[in-house]
Amino acid sequence: MAEIYRNEEIVEKVILVGISEQEGDDAEDSLAELAELVHTAGAETVGTLIQKRELIHPGTYVGTGKVQEIAELIEQTGATGIVCDDELSPAQLKNLETLLATKVMDRTLIILDIFAARATTSEGKIQVELAQLKYRLSRLAGLGKSMSRLGGGIGTRGPGEKKLEIDRRLINDRIAQLNRELKEVVRHREINRAKRDKNPVKVVAIVGYTNAGKSTLLNHLTNAEVLEEDKLFATLDPTTRILELEGQQQVLLTDTVGFIRKLPHHLIEAFKSTLEEAKYADYIFHVVDASNPQHDKQMHIVYETLDRLGVKDKKIVTLFNKMDKIDKDEPLQDFRADHVLEISAAEDKGLEEVKELLLEMLREDKIYVERVIPYTQAGILQLVRKAGELMEEEYVPEGIAIKAYVPMEVYGKLQ
Repeated sequence: MAEIYRNEEIVEKVILVGISEQEGDDAEDSLAELAELVHTAGAETVGTLIQKRELIHPGTYVGTGKVQEIAELIEQTGATGIVCDDELSPAQLKNLETLLATKVMDRTLIILDIFAARATTSEGKIQVELAQLKYRLSRLAGLGKSMSRLGGGIGTRGPGEKKLEIDRRLINDRIAQLNRELKEVVRHREINRAKRDKNPVKVVAIVGYTNAGKSTLLNHLTNAEVLEEDKLFATLDPTTRILELEGQQQVLLTDTVGFIRKLPHHLIEAFKSTLEEAKYADYIFHVVDASNPQHDKQMHIVYETLDRLGVKDKKIVTLFNKMDKIDKDEPLQDFRADHVLEISAAEDKGLEEVKELLLEMLREDKIYVERVIPYTQAGILQLVRKAGELMEEEYVPEGIAIKAYVPMEVYGKLQ
């Protein structure tokens, strides 16, 4: 009888390396998050090392003395590579690889790797490949041995090694082609936004730190069936669904890609059209994982990213999610939000309050009217249903008696 051989997937073992530039910074929290990123990318963390320095070393990131310590740690743990918590320059990358004779990666490369694995739509794939090529183009001189290394593992998804071994001219040609494709995608997105502007239906963008529960919220409000997973960047491509409210009203809910510490500028540029959904929305739902000890820092990072995208003058509703996982001693606060609610999306707790708040916000932009519409002008009723909130309607001899909240343009037609 023939012997059966089983192929086992080789899990890479990596050492995480970070820099603490001052007392009380978030270097340890950042490294803990990097460990989650590495796990999501499919590798195992076998060691961590934080170097306290006033400034990042321009040649080796950590300094020559710490490089020797990393080399000893690699030997002790059997690690197959290291991951640095900041974006490395070409010189740092080349020097570390030469001195350590191992695979060297940085936070940006890991995030790009996860995005490459999660992108499913053509738009997502274009955006990821564009970000990867721009990242690697600037590091061709520093990639050294890793450029010719074949095989899998983290940091190798996406364009592929063969494509990256060609000269800069061809890579630039590919970038130019992807930019043209992305411009076409952006053009279609802008057309859809223009159509949405003509449509009286309001748009709510759901933003938040990665893994805060944005997709869970969208699913439980609209039955969207978006992937829910306890991993960073479980969903990448934006999803828009209709939420039905009382009074035959509708709003559009749009889920966006999660934010994170040190979100690579390559990704912000490549995903700008996607991230800007928040910029063009009428309202913003800011979902916060209340059970995370670092939720205050995560909120700050979300607002920093929104500021970078030029999102301003929007009504923000902060939803403190996963309240079922914490013992609350004092109320949670967000001083930048217009409204704050505490919910548990997975448990369907607080979602009715979310819908009620949305109704109140929609009414703020409308005028309350009580009118009798003559039967000869009954067509206006459809306009009220479509653009406003129809509270009551009654057929009387003089016409249709209504009580409704309507926008100014409809109000003018009812006079």
